[in-house]
Amino acid sequence: MEQKKVKQPLEKTLEQFKALDEKITHYYSVIGLADWDQKVMAPKKGRRVFARAAGTLRTEVFKLSVSPEMGELLAVLSSPEYVEELDQITIAKVREYKSYYEKAKSIPADLYQEYSMLTGQANDAWEDAREANEFAKFQPYLEKIVDYKRKFAEIYGYEDHPYDALLDEFEPGLTVKILDPLFAKLRKTSVDLLNRIQKNGKRPNDHFLSQPFSVAKQKEFNRYILPIIGFDMMAGRLDETIHPFEQTINIGDVRLTTKYIEDNVCSAIFSTIHEAGHGMYEQHINPDFEESVLQSGASFGIHESQSRFLENMVGRSKEFWSYFYPTLQKFFPEQLENVSLDEFYRAVNTVEPSLIRVEADELTYNLHIMLRYEIEKALIAGEIEVKDLPGIWNQKMHDYLGVTPATDLEGVLQDVHWSYGDIGYFPSYSLGNLYAAQILRTIQKQLPDFPKLIESGRFDVIQGWLKENVHQYGKLYTPNDLIVKVTGEELNADYLVEYLEEKYAEIYEL
Repeated sequence: MEQKKVKQPLEKTLEQFKALDEKITHYYSVIGLADWDQKVMAPKKGRRVFARAAGTLRTEVFKLSVSPEMGELLAVLSSPEYVEELDQITIAKVREYKSYYEKAKSIPADLYQEYSMLTGQANDAWEDAREANEFAKFQPYLEKIVDYKRKFAEIYGYEDHPYDALLDEFEPGLTVKILDPLFAKLRKTSVDLLNRIQKNGKRPNDHFLSQPFSVAKQKEFNRYILPIIGFDMMAGRLDETIHPFEQTINIGDVRLTTKYIEDNVCSAIFSTIHEAGHGMYEQHINPDFEESVLQSGASFGIHESQSRFLENMVGRSKEFWSYFYPTLQKFFPEQLENVSLDEFYRAVNTVEPSLIRVEADELTYNLHIMLRYEIEKALIAGEIEVKDLPGIWNQKMHDYLGVTPATDLEGVLQDVHWSYGDIGYFPSYSLGNLYAAQILRTIQKQLPDFPKLIESGRFDVIQGWLKENVHQYGKLYTPNDLIVKVTGEELNADYLVEYLEEKYAEIYEL
Protein backbone atom coordinates (compact mmCIF):
# COMPACT_ATOMS: atom_id res chain seq x y z
CA MET A 1 0.00 0.00 0.00
CA GLU A 2 2.82 2.39 0.82
CA GLN A 3 4.20 1.90 -2.69
CA LYS A 4 0.88 2.90 -4.25
CA LYS A 5 0.65 6.05 -2.13
CA VAL A 6 4.01 7.19 -3.49
CA LYS A 7 3.34 6.16 -7.09
CA GLN A 8 -0.16 7.62 -7.47
CA PRO A 9 0.72 11.26 -6.79
CA LEU A 10 3.76 10.93 -9.07
CA GLU A 11 1.62 9.56 -11.90
CA LYS A 12 -0.88 12.36 -11.43
CA THR A 13 1.90 14.95 -11.34
CA LEU A 14 3.38 13.54 -14.53
CA GLU A 15 -0.01 13.71 -16.25
CA GLN A 16 -0.43 17.36 -15.22
CA PHE A 17 3.14 18.15 -16.30
CA LYS A 18 2.64 16.48 -19.69
CA ALA A 19 -0.63 18.36 -20.25
CA LEU A 20 1.01 21.70 -19.42
CA ASP A 21 4.02 20.87 -21.60
CA GLU A 22 1.74 20.05 -24.54
CA LYS A 23 -0.31 23.21 -24.04
CA ILE A 24 2.78 25.42 -24.07
CA THR A 25 4.18 23.61 -27.11
CA HIS A 26 0.89 24.02 -28.98
CA TYR A 27 0.94 27.75 -28.27
CA TYR A 28 4.50 27.97 -29.60
CA SER A 29 3.48 26.07 -32.72
CA VAL A 30 0.76 28.62 -33.48
CA ILE A 31 3.11 31.51 -32.62
CA GLY A 32 5.65 30.04 -35.03
CA LEU A 33 3.06 29.94 -37.79
CA ALA A 34 2.07 33.54 -37.04
CA ASP A 35 5.71 34.66 -37.08
CA TRP A 36 6.28 32.97 -40.44
CA ASP A 37 3.14 34.57 -41.88
CA GLN A 38 4.12 38.02 -40.65
CA LYS A 39 7.54 37.77 -42.31
CA VAL A 40 6.47 36.07 -45.54
CA MET A 41 2.81 36.67 -46.38
CA ALA A 42 1.15 39.37 -44.27
CA PRO A 43 0.26 42.74 -45.84
CA LYS A 44 2.14 45.61 -44.28
CA LYS A 45 -0.87 47.61 -43.12
CA GLY A 46 -2.03 44.87 -40.79
CA ARG A 47 1.26 44.29 -39.03
CA ARG A 48 0.83 46.79 -36.17
CA VAL A 49 -2.28 45.08 -34.80
CA PHE A 50 -0.80 41.71 -35.65
CA ALA A 51 2.24 42.51 -33.50
CA ARG A 52 -0.02 43.36 -30.57
CA ALA A 53 -1.99 40.13 -30.99
CA ALA A 54 1.18 38.05 -31.19
CA GLY A 55 2.50 39.84 -28.10
CA THR A 56 -0.67 38.93 -26.21
CA LEU A 57 -0.30 35.28 -27.21
CA ARG A 58 3.37 35.18 -26.18
CA THR A 59 2.42 36.67 -22.84
CA GLU A 60 -0.07 33.86 -22.23
CA VAL A 61 2.68 31.32 -22.90
CA PHE A 62 4.99 33.23 -20.57
CA LYS A 63 2.34 33.16 -17.83
CA LEU A 64 1.95 29.40 -18.20
CA SER A 65 5.73 28.89 -18.07
CA VAL A 66 6.10 30.80 -14.78
CA SER A 67 2.70 29.95 -13.30
CA PRO A 68 2.22 28.65 -9.73
CA GLU A 69 1.11 25.36 -11.31
CA MET A 70 4.41 25.06 -13.19
CA GLY A 71 6.35 25.97 -10.05
CA GLU A 72 4.57 23.32 -8.00
CA LEU A 73 5.03 20.62 -10.64
CA LEU A 74 8.73 21.40 -11.01
CA ALA A 75 9.20 21.37 -7.24
CA VAL A 76 7.64 17.91 -6.96
CA LEU A 77 9.47 16.45 -9.95
CA SER A 78 12.80 17.86 -8.76
CA SER A 79 12.42 16.51 -5.22
CA PRO A 80 14.86 13.75 -4.19
CA GLU A 81 12.11 11.20 -3.47
CA TYR A 82 10.75 11.46 -7.04
CA VAL A 83 13.70 12.29 -9.27
CA GLU A 84 15.13 8.76 -9.06
CA GLU A 85 11.88 7.37 -10.45
CA LEU A 86 11.87 9.61 -13.53
CA ASP A 87 13.09 8.46 -16.93
CA GLN A 88 15.73 10.33 -18.93
CA ILE A 89 13.17 12.08 -21.14
CA THR A 90 11.15 13.47 -18.21
CA ILE A 91 14.33 14.58 -16.43
CA ALA A 92 15.33 16.52 -19.56
CA LYS A 93 11.89 18.15 -19.81
CA VAL A 94 12.05 19.18 -16.15
CA ARG A 95 15.57 20.58 -16.70
CA GLU A 96 14.42 22.73 -19.63
CA TYR A 97 11.35 24.15 -17.90
CA LYS A 98 13.10 24.64 -14.57
CA SER A 99 15.93 26.59 -16.17
CA TYR A 100 13.48 29.02 -17.77
CA TYR A 101 11.24 29.16 -14.69
CA GLU A 102 14.09 30.05 -12.34
CA LYS A 103 15.21 32.89 -14.60
CA ALA A 104 11.87 34.32 -15.70
CA LYS A 105 9.58 33.92 -12.69
CA SER A 106 10.50 37.36 -11.39
CA ILE A 107 9.58 39.17 -14.62
CA PRO A 108 6.14 40.83 -14.27
CA ALA A 109 3.70 39.62 -16.94
CA ASP A 110 2.83 43.18 -18.00
CA LEU A 111 6.54 43.96 -18.50
CA TYR A 112 6.92 40.85 -20.66
CA GLN A 113 3.84 41.78 -22.69
CA GLU A 114 5.17 45.29 -23.32
CA TYR A 115 8.45 43.76 -24.49
CA SER A 116 6.73 41.23 -26.76
CA MET A 117 4.64 43.90 -28.45
CA LEU A 118 7.71 46.11 -28.81
CA THR A 119 9.68 43.45 -30.68
CA GLY A 120 6.78 42.90 -33.06
CA GLN A 121 6.70 46.62 -33.86
CA ALA A 122 10.49 46.86 -33.95
CA ASN A 123 10.73 44.40 -36.82
CA ASP A 124 8.52 46.65 -38.96
CA ALA A 125 10.56 49.67 -37.89
CA TRP A 126 13.74 47.85 -38.91
CA GLU A 127 12.27 47.13 -42.36
CA ASP A 128 11.23 50.79 -42.71
CA ALA A 129 14.69 51.94 -41.64
CA ARG A 130 16.26 49.64 -44.23
CA GLU A 131 14.02 51.01 -46.97
CA ALA A 132 14.98 54.54 -45.97
CA ASN A 133 18.62 53.55 -45.33
CA GLU A 134 18.38 55.51 -42.08
CA PHE A 135 19.32 54.03 -38.69
CA ALA A 136 17.54 56.86 -36.85
CA LYS A 137 14.17 55.32 -37.76
CA PHE A 138 15.09 52.12 -35.91
CA GLN A 139 17.12 53.70 -33.11
CA PRO A 140 14.29 54.44 -30.60
CA TYR A 141 12.99 50.87 -30.86
CA LEU A 142 16.43 49.37 -30.37
CA GLU A 143 17.07 51.67 -27.40
CA LYS A 144 13.95 50.29 -25.72
CA ILE A 145 14.91 46.71 -26.55
CA VAL A 146 18.37 47.18 -25.04
CA ASP A 147 16.80 48.71 -21.90
CA TYR A 148 14.54 45.67 -21.53
CA LYS A 149 17.44 43.30 -22.08
CA ARG A 150 19.50 45.04 -19.42
CA LYS A 151 16.57 44.67 -17.01
CA PHE A 152 16.11 41.00 -17.91
CA ALA A 153 19.81 40.30 -17.37
CA GLU A 154 19.56 41.72 -13.85
CA ILE A 155 16.43 39.68 -13.16
CA TYR A 156 17.95 36.46 -14.55
CA GLY A 157 21.12 37.00 -12.57
CA TYR A 158 24.76 36.35 -13.49
CA GLU A 159 28.11 35.85 -11.81
CA ASP A 160 30.62 37.82 -13.88
CA HIS A 161 29.08 39.70 -16.81
CA PRO A 162 25.46 40.77 -17.50
CA TYR A 163 25.82 39.44 -21.05
CA ASP A 164 26.17 35.93 -19.57
CA ALA A 165 22.49 36.01 -18.62
CA LEU A 166 21.52 36.59 -22.27
CA LEU A 167 24.03 34.12 -23.73
CA ASP A 168 22.49 31.43 -21.56
CA GLU A 169 19.15 31.87 -23.33
CA PHE A 170 20.70 30.65 -26.57
CA GLU A 171 23.58 28.46 -25.40
CA PRO A 172 22.94 27.08 -21.89
CA GLY A 173 26.05 27.19 -19.74
CA LEU A 174 28.00 29.50 -22.03
CA THR A 175 29.66 32.57 -20.49
CA VAL A 176 31.90 35.42 -21.60
CA LYS A 177 34.70 33.76 -19.64
CA ILE A 178 34.37 30.59 -21.76
CA LEU A 179 33.71 32.35 -25.06
CA ASP A 180 36.42 35.02 -24.99
CA PRO A 181 39.42 32.62 -25.22
CA LEU A 182 37.70 30.50 -27.90
CA PHE A 183 37.03 33.59 -29.98
CA ALA A 184 40.48 35.07 -29.28
CA LYS A 185 42.18 32.00 -30.73
CA LEU A 186 39.85 31.93 -33.74
CA ARG A 187 40.28 35.67 -34.31
CA LYS A 188 44.09 35.51 -34.22
CA THR A 189 44.38 32.54 -36.56
CA SER A 190 41.69 33.86 -38.93
CA VAL A 191 43.35 37.29 -39.25
CA ASP A 192 46.73 35.63 -39.81
CA LEU A 193 45.33 33.33 -42.51
CA LEU A 194 43.50 36.25 -44.14
CA ASN A 195 46.70 38.30 -44.27
CA ARG A 196 48.60 35.42 -45.88
CA ILE A 197 45.86 34.96 -48.47
CA GLN A 198 45.83 38.67 -49.33
CA LYS A 199 49.61 38.79 -49.64
CA ASN A 200 49.54 35.65 -51.80
CA GLY A 201 47.72 37.48 -54.58
CA LYS A 202 46.30 34.31 -56.18
CA ARG A 203 42.68 35.37 -56.05
CA PRO A 204 40.27 33.02 -57.86
CA ASN A 205 38.32 34.45 -60.78
CA ASP A 206 34.75 34.84 -59.51
CA HIS A 207 33.50 37.57 -61.84
CA PHE A 208 31.24 35.12 -63.70
CA LEU A 209 29.16 34.72 -60.52
CA SER A 210 28.04 38.36 -60.66
CA GLN A 211 26.29 38.39 -64.02
CA PRO A 212 22.48 38.16 -64.30
CA PHE A 213 21.03 34.77 -63.34
CA SER A 214 17.28 34.34 -63.80
CA VAL A 215 15.57 34.41 -60.40
CA ALA A 216 12.92 32.00 -61.68
CA LYS A 217 15.62 29.49 -62.61
CA GLN A 218 17.40 30.04 -59.27
CA LYS A 219 14.15 29.11 -57.53
CA GLU A 220 13.82 26.02 -59.71
CA PHE A 221 17.39 24.92 -58.96
CA ASN A 222 16.91 25.37 -55.21
CA ARG A 223 13.77 23.23 -55.29
CA TYR A 224 15.70 20.65 -57.28
CA ILE A 225 18.55 20.26 -54.78
CA LEU A 226 16.52 20.35 -51.54
CA PRO A 227 15.10 16.81 -51.66
CA ILE A 228 18.41 15.41 -52.93
CA ILE A 229 20.37 16.75 -49.96
CA GLY A 230 17.73 15.31 -47.64
CA PHE A 231 15.08 17.93 -46.93
CA ASP A 232 11.61 16.35 -46.92
CA MET A 233 9.37 18.60 -49.04
CA MET A 234 6.33 16.65 -47.82
CA ALA A 235 7.17 17.95 -44.35
CA GLY A 236 8.30 21.43 -45.35
CA ARG A 237 8.28 24.22 -47.91
CA LEU A 238 10.51 26.94 -49.35
CA ASP A 239 9.47 30.60 -49.62
CA GLU A 240 11.01 34.01 -50.19
CA THR A 241 11.68 36.77 -47.66
CA ILE A 242 14.02 39.69 -46.92
CA HIS A 243 16.21 37.79 -44.46
CA PRO A 244 16.49 33.98 -44.83
CA PHE A 245 15.29 31.91 -41.88
CA GLU A 246 13.86 28.52 -40.90
CA GLN A 247 10.63 28.25 -38.92
CA THR A 248 9.38 25.06 -37.33
CA ILE A 249 5.64 24.72 -36.85
CA ASN A 250 6.04 21.08 -35.87
CA ILE A 251 8.24 18.16 -36.92
CA GLY A 252 6.02 17.58 -39.96
CA ASP A 253 5.83 21.26 -40.96
CA VAL A 254 9.26 22.88 -41.27
CA ARG A 255 9.44 26.04 -43.37
CA LEU A 256 12.49 27.49 -45.10
CA THR A 257 12.88 30.93 -46.62
CA THR A 258 15.59 32.44 -48.78
CA LYS A 259 16.39 35.68 -50.59
CA TYR A 260 17.10 35.88 -54.32
CA ILE A 261 19.54 38.32 -55.91
CA GLU A 262 19.63 38.31 -59.71
CA ASP A 263 23.32 39.16 -60.04
CA ASN A 264 24.49 36.92 -57.19
CA VAL A 265 23.58 33.31 -57.93
CA CYS A 266 25.42 31.97 -54.89
CA SER A 267 23.49 33.99 -52.32
CA ALA A 268 20.21 32.08 -52.62
CA ILE A 269 21.86 28.71 -53.21
CA PHE A 270 23.96 28.79 -50.07
CA SER A 271 21.34 30.45 -47.89
CA THR A 272 18.88 27.75 -48.96
CA ILE A 273 21.39 24.99 -48.15
CA HIS A 274 22.06 26.71 -44.82
CA GLU A 275 18.40 26.89 -43.86
CA ALA A 276 17.92 23.28 -45.02
CA GLY A 277 20.54 22.27 -42.46
CA HIS A 278 18.35 23.80 -39.77
CA GLY A 279 15.26 22.25 -41.30
CA MET A 280 16.57 18.70 -41.50
CA TYR A 281 17.65 18.89 -37.87
CA GLU A 282 14.04 19.68 -36.94
CA GLN A 283 12.56 17.05 -39.28
CA HIS A 284 14.79 14.32 -37.83
CA ILE A 285 14.00 14.85 -34.14
CA ASN A 286 12.59 11.77 -32.41
CA PRO A 287 8.81 11.76 -33.05
CA ASP A 288 8.33 10.77 -29.41
CA PHE A 289 9.46 14.29 -28.49
CA GLU A 290 6.77 15.98 -30.58
CA GLU A 291 4.38 18.23 -28.66
CA SER A 292 6.97 18.65 -25.92
CA VAL A 293 9.73 21.05 -24.96
CA LEU A 294 12.28 18.57 -26.35
CA GLN A 295 11.08 18.90 -29.97
CA SER A 296 13.80 21.36 -30.94
CA GLY A 297 17.57 21.50 -31.23
CA ALA A 298 19.88 21.24 -28.22
CA SER A 299 20.87 24.91 -28.51
CA PHE A 300 21.22 27.66 -31.07
CA GLY A 301 24.94 26.89 -31.42
CA ILE A 302 24.29 23.21 -32.07
CA HIS A 303 21.55 24.22 -34.51
CA GLU A 304 23.94 26.52 -36.34
CA SER A 305 26.47 23.69 -36.49
CA GLN A 306 24.07 21.73 -38.65
CA SER A 307 23.37 24.62 -41.03
CA ARG A 308 27.01 25.74 -41.26
CA PHE A 309 28.16 22.13 -41.71
CA LEU A 310 25.79 21.61 -44.62
CA GLU A 311 26.34 25.03 -46.18
CA ASN A 312 30.14 25.12 -45.98
CA MET A 313 31.76 21.81 -45.17
CA VAL A 314 29.45 19.94 -47.53
CA GLY A 315 27.95 22.62 -49.80
CA ARG A 316 31.19 24.43 -50.63
CA SER A 317 33.22 21.26 -51.10
CA LYS A 318 34.56 20.27 -54.50
CA GLU A 319 32.79 16.92 -54.14
CA PHE A 320 29.42 18.63 -53.71
CA TRP A 321 29.81 20.58 -56.93
CA SER A 322 31.26 17.59 -58.73
CA TYR A 323 27.77 16.16 -58.24
CA PHE A 324 25.62 19.29 -58.73
CA TYR A 325 27.61 21.52 -61.07
CA PRO A 326 26.66 19.79 -64.36
CA THR A 327 23.01 20.41 -63.48
CA LEU A 328 23.67 24.03 -62.53
CA GLN A 329 25.36 24.49 -65.93
CA LYS A 330 22.22 23.17 -67.63
CA PHE A 331 20.13 25.71 -65.73
CA PHE A 332 22.51 28.55 -66.72
CA PRO A 333 24.36 27.50 -69.91
CA GLU A 334 25.13 31.04 -71.07
CA GLN A 335 26.71 32.04 -67.79
CA LEU A 336 28.55 28.81 -66.90
CA GLU A 337 29.09 26.83 -70.10
CA ASN A 338 32.77 27.80 -70.35
CA VAL A 339 33.48 27.72 -66.60
CA SER A 340 35.17 24.53 -65.35
CA LEU A 341 34.28 22.71 -62.15
CA ASP A 342 37.61 23.70 -60.61
CA GLU A 343 37.07 27.36 -61.49
CA PHE A 344 33.58 27.28 -60.00
CA TYR A 345 34.75 25.54 -56.80
CA ARG A 346 37.50 28.07 -56.24
CA ALA A 347 35.14 30.96 -57.02
CA VAL A 348 32.57 29.92 -54.40
CA ASN A 349 35.40 29.73 -51.87
CA THR A 350 36.92 33.11 -52.66
CA VAL A 351 38.17 34.91 -49.57
CA GLU A 352 37.57 38.63 -49.64
CA PRO A 353 36.63 40.99 -46.79
CA SER A 354 33.10 42.21 -47.43
CA LEU A 355 30.43 44.37 -45.84
CA ILE A 356 27.51 41.94 -45.54
CA ARG A 357 27.64 39.06 -43.03
CA VAL A 358 25.30 36.66 -44.84
CA GLU A 359 27.37 36.97 -48.02
CA ALA A 360 30.74 36.68 -46.27
CA ASP A 361 33.12 33.88 -47.13
CA GLU A 362 33.73 31.03 -44.73
CA LEU A 363 36.93 32.51 -43.28
CA THR A 364 35.97 36.16 -42.73
CA TYR A 365 32.46 35.24 -41.53
CA ASN A 366 33.70 34.68 -37.99
CA LEU A 367 35.15 38.19 -37.88
CA HIS A 368 31.68 39.56 -38.67
CA ILE A 369 30.33 37.62 -35.68
CA MET A 370 33.05 38.78 -33.31
CA LEU A 371 32.28 42.40 -34.20
CA ARG A 372 28.64 41.88 -33.23
CA TYR A 373 29.60 39.96 -30.10
CA GLU A 374 31.78 42.82 -28.87
CA ILE A 375 29.08 45.39 -29.60
CA GLU A 376 26.41 43.37 -27.76
CA LYS A 377 28.63 42.84 -24.73
CA ALA A 378 29.37 46.55 -24.51
CA LEU A 379 25.70 47.51 -25.01
CA ILE A 380 24.44 45.28 -22.21
CA ALA A 381 27.25 46.38 -19.92
CA GLY A 382 26.29 50.02 -20.53
CA GLU A 383 29.70 50.84 -21.99
CA ILE A 384 28.23 52.13 -25.26
CA GLU A 385 24.80 53.43 -26.27
CA VAL A 386 22.54 52.67 -29.22
CA LYS A 387 22.84 56.15 -30.73
CA ASP A 388 26.57 55.58 -31.27
CA LEU A 389 26.22 52.22 -33.04
CA PRO A 390 26.63 53.33 -36.69
CA GLY A 391 30.02 54.90 -35.96
CA ILE A 392 31.17 52.06 -33.71
CA TRP A 393 30.07 49.48 -36.27
CA ASN A 394 31.92 51.20 -39.11
CA GLN A 395 35.11 51.55 -37.08
CA LYS A 396 35.12 47.90 -36.08
CA MET A 397 34.50 46.85 -39.68
CA HIS A 398 37.53 48.88 -40.69
CA ASP A 399 39.66 47.46 -37.86
CA TYR A 400 38.62 43.83 -38.37
CA LEU A 401 38.13 43.55 -42.11
CA GLY A 402 39.65 46.65 -43.65
CA VAL A 403 36.36 47.75 -45.23
CA THR A 404 34.03 50.56 -44.18
CA PRO A 405 30.26 50.69 -44.86
CA ALA A 406 29.16 53.71 -46.86
CA THR A 407 25.57 53.51 -45.61
CA ASP A 408 23.58 52.18 -42.64
CA LEU A 409 22.09 49.53 -44.92
CA GLU A 410 25.57 48.13 -45.56
CA GLY A 411 26.39 48.48 -41.89
CA VAL A 412 24.40 48.48 -38.69
CA LEU A 413 21.00 47.85 -40.32
CA GLN A 414 21.92 44.68 -42.21
CA ASP A 415 20.80 42.10 -39.61
CA VAL A 416 17.25 41.45 -38.41
CA HIS A 417 18.19 39.87 -35.05
CA TRP A 418 18.14 42.92 -32.79
CA SER A 419 14.63 43.84 -33.94
CA TYR A 420 13.45 40.54 -32.43
CA GLY A 421 15.37 41.18 -29.23
CA ASP A 422 17.80 38.35 -30.01
CA ILE A 423 20.76 39.92 -28.22
CA GLY A 424 23.08 37.05 -27.33
CA TYR A 425 22.28 35.08 -30.48
CA PHE A 426 25.12 36.14 -32.79
CA PRO A 427 27.86 34.09 -31.04
CA SER A 428 25.80 31.01 -31.99
CA TYR A 429 26.98 31.35 -35.59
CA SER A 430 30.67 31.05 -34.77
CA LEU A 431 29.91 28.45 -32.13
CA GLY A 432 28.14 26.58 -34.91
CA ASN A 433 31.31 26.70 -37.00
CA LEU A 434 33.35 25.41 -34.05
CA TYR A 435 30.91 22.59 -33.32
CA ALA A 436 30.64 21.74 -37.03
CA ALA A 437 34.39 21.35 -37.51
CA GLN A 438 34.58 19.10 -34.45
CA ILE A 439 31.67 16.99 -35.71
CA LEU A 440 33.26 16.86 -39.18
CA ARG A 441 36.43 15.35 -37.72
CA THR A 442 34.36 12.64 -36.05
CA ILE A 443 32.38 11.91 -39.24
CA GLN A 444 35.62 11.61 -41.20
CA LYS A 445 36.81 8.96 -38.75
CA GLN A 446 33.56 7.02 -38.69
CA LEU A 447 32.76 7.42 -42.41
CA PRO A 448 36.17 7.21 -44.12
CA ASP A 449 34.51 7.48 -47.54
CA PHE A 450 32.78 10.76 -46.55
CA PRO A 451 34.08 12.74 -49.60
CA LYS A 452 32.99 9.97 -51.99
CA LEU A 453 29.54 9.90 -50.40
CA ILE A 454 29.13 13.59 -51.24
CA GLU A 455 30.54 13.17 -54.74
CA SER A 456 28.13 10.32 -55.51
CA GLY A 457 25.10 12.14 -54.06
CA ARG A 458 24.69 9.78 -51.10
CA PHE A 459 23.43 12.52 -48.81
CA ASP A 460 21.07 9.98 -47.27
CA VAL A 461 24.04 8.25 -45.62
CA ILE A 462 25.41 11.53 -44.27
CA GLN A 463 22.02 12.69 -43.00
CA GLY A 464 21.46 9.22 -41.52
CA TRP A 465 24.64 9.61 -39.49
CA LEU A 466 23.64 13.09 -38.35
CA LYS A 467 20.14 11.90 -37.46
CA GLU A 468 21.47 9.00 -35.41
CA ASN A 469 24.19 10.97 -33.62
CA VAL A 470 22.80 14.51 -33.35
CA HIS A 471 19.34 15.23 -34.72
CA GLN A 472 17.16 12.60 -33.07
CA TYR A 473 18.01 13.77 -29.55
CA GLY A 474 16.41 17.21 -29.81
CA LYS A 475 16.86 18.89 -26.43
CA LEU A 476 17.39 15.61 -24.58
CA TYR A 477 21.01 16.58 -23.87
CA THR A 478 22.58 19.93 -23.01
CA PRO A 479 24.85 21.27 -25.79
CA ASN A 480 28.01 20.42 -23.86
CA ASP A 481 26.81 16.90 -23.08
CA LEU A 482 25.80 16.38 -26.70
CA ILE A 483 29.12 17.48 -28.22
CA VAL A 484 30.95 15.22 -25.76
CA LYS A 485 28.63 12.34 -26.64
CA VAL A 486 29.15 12.86 -30.38
CA THR A 487 32.88 13.67 -30.49
CA GLY A 488 34.27 12.42 -27.17
CA GLU A 489 35.45 15.83 -25.96
CA GLU A 490 34.26 19.31 -25.05
CA LEU A 491 34.27 22.16 -27.55
CA ASN A 492 37.74 22.68 -28.98
CA ALA A 493 38.65 25.53 -31.34
CA ASP A 494 41.59 23.61 -32.82
CA TYR A 495 39.41 21.66 -35.27
CA LEU A 496 38.01 24.75 -36.98
CA VAL A 497 41.45 26.39 -37.08
CA GLU A 498 42.91 23.26 -38.72
CA TYR A 499 39.99 22.91 -41.13
CA LEU A 500 40.27 26.49 -42.36
CA GLU A 501 44.06 26.25 -42.68
CA GLU A 502 43.93 23.02 -44.68
CA LYS A 503 41.13 24.17 -46.98
CA TYR A 504 42.47 27.58 -47.88
CA ALA A 505 46.13 26.54 -48.04
CA GLU A 506 45.06 24.17 -50.84
CA ILE A 507 42.82 26.67 -52.65
CA TYR A 508 45.32 29.52 -52.47
CA GLU A 509 48.46 27.37 -52.72
CA LEU A 510 49.89 28.83 -49.53
